[in-house]
Amino acid sequence: MVSTETTPTAPAWDDTHLSDPHKVTDKRRRVRDMFAAIAPSYDLNNRIHSLWMDQRWRRKAVDIANVKSTDHVVDVACGTGDLTLCFVEAKAQAVIGIDFTYEMLPLACAKSAIRNPQSAIPFLNGDAQSLPLPDTSADIVSIAFGIRNVQDPLVAFKEFRRVLKPGGRLIVLEFSLPTNPVLRGLYNFYFKQILPRTATLISGDKTGAYKYLPQSVNTFISRQQMVDLMTEAGFSDVKQFPMTFGVCICYRGSVGSPQP
Repeated sequence: MVSTETTPTAPAWDDTHLSDPHKVTDKRRRVRDMFAAIAPSYDLNNRIHSLWMDQRWRRKAVDIANVKSTDHVVDVACGTGDLTLCFVEAKAQAVIGIDFTYEMLPLACAKSAIRNPQSAIPFLNGDAQSLPLPDTSADIVSIAFGIRNVQDPLVAFKEFRRVLKPGGRLIVLEFSLPTNPVLRGLYNFYFKQILPRTATLISGDKTGAYKYLPQSVNTFISRQQMVDLMTEAGFSDVKQFPMTFGVCICYRGSVGSPQP
């Protein structure tokens, strides 16, 4: 795999684009430039700023997916491969990771070589809105903390539906806002005032990534709108599984028969 991307010379996100980053017409390019820049420090910032909860959330999402030994799993927006490897450790038959940002993939491959040395996981450079996969080829499609970064989530959901087999499951892990007003206030203070400063210091980021992160959560669709989009895309029995006071939600939708 050869990257043709170059490091951006201007911030991917500045104040003129952050009132609602989901409405920016070139969001797709800006997200890619941002993740390319922060890839080397991505794992460290995830661990520190989730208080090491991000790995627990991923393992819970795998539990919710009800993985079977015959399952073929596609982990979209796989980043450095954390959720991908959780599915491998759950003994799925086959697992692949796909990410739009090429710079994440060598990190995922290196992590896989350490944690899963017995077999090479395929990591592909691809877009959630146009997966390089045939119809009805997967039993599980997952996306962790990535759907809000997609230009058009409904297009992505329809694409996930296309590649899933009858009886397949979609697992979406995403940040949300606590419903309790006191917790929401504390969360927003941390998310808007502390995290952008410390994460930028750790990463040396100049793209505005950690200004984008809290704003992309606060301006994203509601939990009910997420359920409605998944339903509109053709998923049935869509359920929500809140975690850590509602800071993170796992959504599960089915193709055909509902899951227990």
